[in-house]
Amino acid sequence: MAKHTDTFHTQLSTLIKQANITPTPESVGTVMSFGDGVLQVKGLDDVQAGELIDIGTNQYGLALNLKKEGVGIVALGDASGVEAGQTVKRTGQILSVGVADSILGRVVDALGRPLDGKAAIKSKKQMPLEKIAPGIMARQSVSVPLMTGIKAIDAMIPVGRGQRELIIGDRGTGKTAVALGTILNQSDQDVLCVYVTIGQRRSSLAQFIQVLEDHDALKYTTIVAATASDAAAQQFLAPYAGQAIAEYFLEQGKDVLIVFDDLSKHAQAYREISLLLRRPSGREAYPGDVFYLHSRLLERAVRLGKEYGGGSITALPIIETQQNDISAFIPTNVISITDGQIYLESDLFNAGMKPAINVGNSVSRVGSAAQYKAMKQVAGTMKLDLAQFRELQAFSQFSSDLDDRTKAQLNRGEHVNAVLKQGWDAPLKLEEQVAVIFAAVNGFLDTVILDSVQTWEAEYLEHLKINYATVLRAIASEKVISDATTESLKDAIVEFNALHPELLEVAE
Repeated sequence: MAKHTDTFHTQLSTLIKQANITPTPESVGTVMSFGDGVLQVKGLDDVQAGELIDIGTNQYGLALNLKKEGVGIVALGDASGVEAGQTVKRTGQILSVGVADSILGRVVDALGRPLDGKAAIKSKKQMPLEKIAPGIMARQSVSVPLMTGIKAIDAMIPVGRGQRELIIGDRGTGKTAVALGTILNQSDQDVLCVYVTIGQRRSSLAQFIQVLEDHDALKYTTIVAATASDAAAQQFLAPYAGQAIAEYFLEQGKDVLIVFDDLSKHAQAYREISLLLRRPSGREAYPGDVFYLHSRLLERAVRLGKEYGGGSITALPIIETQQNDISAFIPTNVISITDGQIYLESDLFNAGMKPAINVGNSVSRVGSAAQYKAMKQVAGTMKLDLAQFRELQAFSQFSSDLDDRTKAQLNRGEHVNAVLKQGWDAPLKLEEQVAVIFAAVNGFLDTVILDSVQTWEAEYLEHLKINYATVLRAIASEKVISDATTESLKDAIVEFNALHPELLEVAE
């Protein structure tokens, strides 16, 4: 018995000697108050801005307000169990999202957790949500087009890889449809997509996902969702999480398209958080740094130089206006940050013009630098011609007697306008767009019945694919319209019109 006791004491002594009983310091704090998802905490020495705080019950918060008298923390999930007097502690981790190649085709929240009921994503790398944008020397000029597949945009308001192009307009004018059509068009463009939904209905998100699945586009798209029912903190973080995911692929030298739908609700979520944190409010109750909120996000859209990987992130932020007021606070902020805007007008939308792009208020500050030469050749003066047509159309409403030249100009404008109508789910390839716009700007559509322009376009493209496939292949490969291609297109149009007299107006 004594022998067993001695052995036990020896083992116990060995364990005590080997035990690491060095105290580990932990920075902890005490919850002073909690309400509306915001914790006011005393303590937490040396906490960093943007650090994750363990608030217990497997929930975390984000340190946003650092004051001498305490720290303001925003809960990132269900914090209903938090009580005053409770202890919280630092994690030492700056907020980041776990990313891997397998995140493509998935729906995740602002912290990278799956929302689609599938297996958890085994993260390959932690990407910080907040990151300083690449400097000037790391960038190169935007010169490679990002084809949207939408004639009106690719012809008149071209978007380049690495550009930030704002989509702006009232509610229900087709802003999301433009972004969705652009995502669908990337299937053969070698561009990965990230779609961030902020404050939208879950039913709308479900429809969006279904469309992507139906068109086999979800396989190259990641969706970051913070819907209307999610906390303001989730809506605030979602675009930064989307940007972090895009930067993971950027580091691999890939081209990425990211859509923020929409930044109006993002600003509202940030306003809610700021007011709860008792930050002083400014114009329209928004905090003073709401401009910085969006500028530090959108500045991360970039086209890197070859020595830095050569990838790009193209950003399409969406802003919702009230009563077409583009001079409001948040719209003007984001307009000044971006490289142009696509302005969708409710009057045009209600008149049946889809996409309802107002040519006069829409602009791309990159311009034809991000356009293939073939598109420049056919659409060079198209924007100016359409703007003049709109002015002439408004003037001619008050005049009953018009000369033949004015009538011809109005007729040409109406046909060009009609050819720009396009469904969001019917993106066109470069060669198809060039062939159609060539016909419109050169007057070959002037004799087509106005209501039959869409039918003419569809059947004409089919005619080209069957009988003039070499012409389409030449435009697609060379990206230029040669003299021979011009003559072939003219012959194709004349031949097609002769075969389809039912689509043409009868000469008086």
